[in-house]
Amino acid sequence: MNSNPSNPDSFALDSRASWRRLITGAFIGTAGSIGMWSFVVALPEVQKDFGVTRGEVSSVYILAMTGFALGGVMMGRLYDRHGLFGPLIAGALLLAGGYFAAAQAPNVTVFALAHFVLGVGTSASFAPLMTDISMWFDKRRGIAVALASCGNYLAGTLWPPLMQYSISAWGWRITHMIIAIACLAALLPLAFMMRERAPRAPAGAAMQAPRFGAIDMPPNTLMILLAVAGVACCVAMAMPQVHIVAYCVDLKYGAARGAEMLSVMLGFGIISRIAAGLIADRIGALSALLISSSLQGVALFLYLFFDSMTSLFVISALFGLFQGGIVPMYAVIVREYFPAARAGSVTGVIIMATLFGMAFGGWVSGYIFDKTGSYHMAFFNGLMWNFLNVAIVVFLLLKSRGAPAGRTAAA
Repeated sequence: MNSNPSNPDSFALDSRASWRRLITGAFIGTAGSIGMWSFVVALPEVQKDFGVTRGEVSSVYILAMTGFALGGVMMGRLYDRHGLFGPLIAGALLLAGGYFAAAQAPNVTVFALAHFVLGVGTSASFAPLMTDISMWFDKRRGIAVALASCGNYLAGTLWPPLMQYSISAWGWRITHMIIAIACLAALLPLAFMMRERAPRAPAGAAMQAPRFGAIDMPPNTLMILLAVAGVACCVAMAMPQVHIVAYCVDLKYGAARGAEMLSVMLGFGIISRIAAGLIADRIGALSALLISSSLQGVALFLYLFFDSMTSLFVISALFGLFQGGIVPMYAVIVREYFPAARAGSVTGVIIMATLFGMAFGGWVSGYIFDKTGSYHMAFFNGLMWNFLNVAIVVFLLLKSRGAPAGRTAAA
């Protein structure tokens, strides 16, 4: 599968064509992943405009993440059948339509439904993109998938300050219209640069044994465990990511400081994703996932005890530095333990689980705030979910070390 004699550069793994595709994919992820972060910045103004509670407005995030989650499965299946071009075109159109509808929303219900649509659109720039990039690399698969996923965090680093400025200058409705136009202008041309199908092994070819130990477990059982782990890690992840702007408003630091903290968090998350990819290429994606998840728990623990502006900037940077590599590792794990023909669908299911975790974590944190008047218990709730994620990953690592040589979950 390393090359096609008729066009070696186009179909060789780890080739120049692979790296060119990765660079284009990073731009797509940066433009298309704005749907992950725009509501976090707009939350205080939207809540004020519609006159709803923090828990009620957080339900918008649930629908956005539900759309992202279900869209990941649909886009993953579409990718397995037809390649990346179709999902990218569909994603661009759905993003633009969702933002346009959100800008016209007369109430929070319509606003939430619009976010479901743009969530589906956003999904095309994440799970299918990581799956596609994983097909073009072998020896450098971990770092390649990590770099592809960095577009998601580059979006979170670049867009929040720009959105905050636009909202302050023109309001959140005009800002959503601007985003709709920007999505079409950026994503449609980039999609046409990704029309080529990824390399595939010949039909009936045997799957290589994983480099870092097999897992003696039925594939569907492994997928379920990875999905539960994905829910758990992202319930924990959602508390700071979804509520840091609102938290800063409550502490009288202002929404602008909160947007800056989110930007710092996601900027350091890029470093974490690159580091996790390098670690995965050396010791395996499961081990890299365990390291990242354990350190995420450390950062959540720190949030319980410090809330000055300086300490929140430092802890937010640490949180980003620790947790950024978590989600991309699931895509690498799928490519390690599942056949390529199922990679898009399985990755979509697991990413769906992580997004349900983000949706539930974002909502439950707002609910806990409404009930307690504080985010303290919300941080503690996230820490408990993080422990569950670590426990599952440790179990899978122990199973991989005790599995018979050459046995894979997908065998």
